[in-house]
Amino acid sequence: MTRKLEGGRLVIASHNAGKIREIGALLAPFGVEVISAADLGLEEPAETEDTFAGNARIKAHYAAQKSGLPALSDDSGIMVDALGGDPGVYTADWAETPNGRDFKLAMTRVWTLLEEKAAPEPRTARFNATLCLAWPDGHDEIFEGQVEGRVVWPMRGENGFGFDPIFLPDGKTQTFGEMDPAEKHEMSHRAVAFARLVEGCFA
Repeated sequence: MTRKLEGGRLVIASHNAGKIREIGALLAPFGVEVISAADLGLEEPAETEDTFAGNARIKAHYAAQKSGLPALSDDSGIMVDALGGDPGVYTADWAETPNGRDFKLAMTRVWTLLEEKAAPEPRTARFNATLCLAWPDGHDEIFEGQVEGRVVWPMRGENGFGFDPIFLPDGKTQTFGEMDPAEKHEMSHRAVAFARLVEGCFA
């Protein structure tokens, strides 16, 4: 049986402003006071695992231990079938530059590789989100969500963040980058994972 979170303060173990904003919106109905790892001045721990769950655990446990509060982390990424599931766990790494993260550069890299491979259409992909809710005593709960879709080009939309402008979810005509944030929150990979988190730890 999963451990329940009984209100109070919760640390979002992230320095990603877009991710913090999405998570805050998803948690708003539950009376939880959200504070980010960035607000607390916490460093970003090295993500040394090769799975979403492994890296989510690193971030959540680090923030819980440092803050003395329950902490929620999200490790997410896009997996492109024709690229063998890449960038996957390394989604953010593909955007790293000496001057910070450049997701336009990362999206261009994905499309260039697909073109080089002459990957057939549709260029199927999925977004994965893995949430880890950790307590200072070392207990944690893991919840995963995925949404299927395909990679499109050129980039479309200024909403969202990361690879959203090139991801067209199945059954939709707008990319995550074009969608109204409220619509994305209803059906995204993060929303699926959050629904499972809510059922397990809030319901």
